[in-house]
Amino acid sequence: MIIVTGATGQLGRQIVERLLTRVPVERVGVSVRDPRKAQAKAFAERGVRVRQGSFTDTAGLAHAFEGASQVLIVSVDTMGEECVKQHRAAIEGAVAAGARRILYTSQIGAGASSHFQACRDHAATEEALRDCGVPFTALRNGFYAASAAHFLEPAVESGRIALPADGPVSWTAHADLAEAAAVILADEGRFDGPTPPLTGGQALTFDDIARIATEITGRTFTRTTTPDDGFREQLVGHGVPAETAGRLLGIFAAARAGEFAAVDPTLATLIGREPVTLGEALRERLLGG
Repeated sequence: MIIVTGATGQLGRQIVERLLTRVPVERVGVSVRDPRKAQAKAFAERGVRVRQGSFTDTAGLAHAFEGASQVLIVSVDTMGEECVKQHRAAIEGAVAAGARRILYTSQIGAGASSHFQACRDHAATEEALRDCGVPFTALRNGFYAASAAHFLEPAVESGRIALPADGPVSWTAHADLAEAAAVILADEGRFDGPTPPLTGGQALTFDDIARIATEITGRTFTRTTTPDDGFREQLVGHGVPAETAGRLLGIFAAARAGEFAAVDPTLATLIGREPVTLGEALRERLLGG
């Protein structure tokens, strides 16, 4: 049985949907923190095995992962020591369940010396996978296009994109990454260890995003550079914890260092078409379709 964690989240939910088009429903199980959520109930109604599982509850994971041949660990949305601790618990749970392979949603730029905390967390998790004694696949996902749209939101009214200096990023759609994960799960062992970068077809800066947003909406978007300290102060002034603000700044420092600039054809090969462009993703967000 293939177990997918985090199956009610934005990425996990789409992975399960696409996996169900490739393997029989009785081969698919999900591990979710709250089986009462609507999406979890909908999966159960379709015949997917739904069990409660939390990366902070080892005993619960043993039940959630029971009978697993493969376990896909969808990375948690926290950063730092607690994040890596939870990932290690999930890995240990998959090993204890007898899984033949463990898969993990990592990220391009994963490395112990990354400027971005999440990438350092991914590197630590990949190291735990190397040490676990079970074959593993780390999906080196491109940076989510949804994040570009999120950073753009404050500019929708003003037209002024005021962010720290950045660098090229290969923004990638959740839907494409979900499809790739389903393909890899259905073809067990296709990749051993980290995959090549799973990215969109272009690496773009926020200067490019301003141009694209202008073309999409017919309104002028301008890009201005905010000093790092000024951006941190703005975030803290809006109630963002100082530690979180510093970690968000790490995204821009990593982009400036080229950590997210890789563009690779592997994703297009896996899904059998060109990936969704950032323009297409922004059009949906800015115009609703």
